[in-house]
Amino acid sequence: MKVLVTGSAGQLGRALQTSAPPACEVTAVDRAELDLADAAAVGAFVHGLKPDLLVNAAAYTAVDKAESEEALAHAVNADAVAAMAEALRATGGRLVQVSTDFVFDGSSPRAYRPDDARNPLSAYGRTKAAGEDAAGPDALIVRTAWVHAAGGANFVRTMLRLMAERESLRVVADQIGAPTWAGGLAATIWGLVAKDARGIFHHTDAGTASWYDFAVAIQEEALALGLLARAVPVIPIATADYPTPATRPAFSLLDCSATRAALGDGYTHWRTHLRAMLKEELALG
Repeated sequence: MKVLVTGSAGQLGRALQTSAPPACEVTAVDRAELDLADAAAVGAFVHGLKPDLLVNAAAYTAVDKAESEEALAHAVNADAVAAMAEALRATGGRLVQVSTDFVFDGSSPRAYRPDDARNPLSAYGRTKAAGEDAAGPDALIVRTAWVHAAGGANFVRTMLRLMAERESLRVVADQIGAPTWAGGLAATIWGLVAKDARGIFHHTDAGTASWYDFAVAIQEEALALGLLARAVPVIPIATADYPTPATRPAFSLLDCSATRAALGDGYTHWRTHLRAMLKEELALG
């Protein structure tokens, strides 16, 4: 099977490449090879390659910057997806679109199910919701949240750097979700592809956390592995104490039960995958 993976240098893109099934002939591209802001170029590239499967792991993800660059974010997160879907309809390929918890407004009293109504609060969320629509009814859409991987640009590595540099940290404690290891997300995507799944599925690691909970766990696990030499106070704060241009959902836990049922596998707690990620980070030096 000929597979095109976009976002090859990103956390998920790398994980998809390293875990691809043996039967997959993977072509992986990043922005330098394919600019998703150019929908015509995207369509032409897909037409030329004619992949059996396209996994779109690329996105405009600068959440706060998107508030002032919504047109660019829409071009990458929605217009490019529309071009992919149109080209794949012509060539007979399938599309996997990776989406986000930011399509929800955080007001749900329970974990969000795939068919729950969307109501994004930010430009980033709006453009990713538009990307879901552009993918079309035959696409596989996988929503996820709080992704991390060794060597990537993510909350875990930011915390490690700040904990080594500062005498204390203030971390938001009233935004609730679940961290997600990119390796587990990639495995779920490949598993759903093998099942020929279509429609919307959710994937995060099991459990619940605030950003504060996540930061505390990062420090504890990093100290145990020797990635940090000392502990610093981690102080919980409210979202209101850390204003940002983009509004984040206060609660974005995703219900992944349909995904686990489709794959017939179990749940892995986010802290287990955090520990594995930090061991990989240690091995990187």
